[in-house]
Amino acid sequence: MRFIDRAGFDGLLAELRARGYRLIGPAVRDGVIVLDEIDGAIDLPVGVHEEQEAGRYRTEPAGAGRIFGFAHGPDSAKRFLFPAREVTQATTRTGRSLTVVPPEDDGPPLAFVGLRSCDLHAVLVQDRVLMPDPGYRRRRTAAFFVGVNCAEPGATCFCVSTGTGPRCTVGFDLALTELDGGFLMETGTPLGGDVLAAIPSRPAAEAEVAEAAAVSKGAEASMGRRLETDGLRELLYRNRTASRWASLAERCLACGNCTAVCPTCFCTDVVDTADLTGKAATRTREWASCFSAEFGHTAGGDVRTGRDARYRQWLTHKFGSWIDQFGTSGCVGCGRCITWCPVGIDVTKELAAIRAGEGLAEVGS
Repeated sequence: MRFIDRAGFDGLLAELRARGYRLIGPAVRDGVIVLDEIDGAIDLPVGVHEEQEAGRYRTEPAGAGRIFGFAHGPDSAKRFLFPAREVTQATTRTGRSLTVVPPEDDGPPLAFVGLRSCDLHAVLVQDRVLMPDPGYRRRRTAAFFVGVNCAEPGATCFCVSTGTGPRCTVGFDLALTELDGGFLMETGTPLGGDVLAAIPSRPAAEAEVAEAAAVSKGAEASMGRRLETDGLRELLYRNRTASRWASLAERCLACGNCTAVCPTCFCTDVVDTADLTGKAATRTREWASCFSAEFGHTAGGDVRTGRDARYRQWLTHKFGSWIDQFGTSGCVGCGRCITWCPVGIDVTKELAAIRAGEGLAEVGS
């Protein structure tokens, strides 16, 4: 392990820029910490803390002056690696000839700075689904990841329960722990080691290693939510007709916020458009949500017509059938679906209620 001071951290960002990466890091925009393009450490949310709860989010000043003294906002790497709207094919016609226009250039490769462990795990989850997509694969394989070991989990976080945090263990080129005097750096890949070797650093002192371990231990102890995951897949399968789904439907707005902020949701729709002359056409892939009534349209009729059925589909897929399909849960415990739900539906409470036997009477949805 190596140690860099605050100036060394600026040097790390400068080194990534010098290697041709476009820096993507946390920044405050309209009172929210989002991922955005940054030029350096000056753009990061120094001294900013978040307050999160079910259906509630706000930023506030923090006295410590830490760069990463927050959990996360609504953004994850998904928005950059798997854009919400992407033209996958464009065609022009000249006479009887058709020309396929190649997709737009992605620009410089991306270097993500400050992703938490839950989001690094989310990228690996999406890899299982999206790597066959050429656009995702191109952006993903070129990306560089600087993870941050979480020091202050949000009140809706439960990554300890899902085994995805708070300490970075996979998916990073470099991982850092912010300490009082600087940053403890860990190398995850040979490329990460090469980048770290290019900036001033020194071997980490034993006290600094111990301080970093204490940071992760404290984050683990202060996790905002807990979730019992043992047998969760089977629990959901047994309760597909539970009346709890009807109770959820009375509160759920079917707005799709939870699927939009979820770092692993990947459902999409394909939209074909043509201009009025018939000489140009595009095929665009757009994010979709299983909470939308349109998502259930099929040639044989509509499926999941009620909000109860849509919520059941989302929750059961996320925590159950995702395991059957991809060998892993679709939840990384980031808690965004709780924070950004307008009516504050809490998946940890709903799953606990089903486990406790609430709402087990069968219904016909």
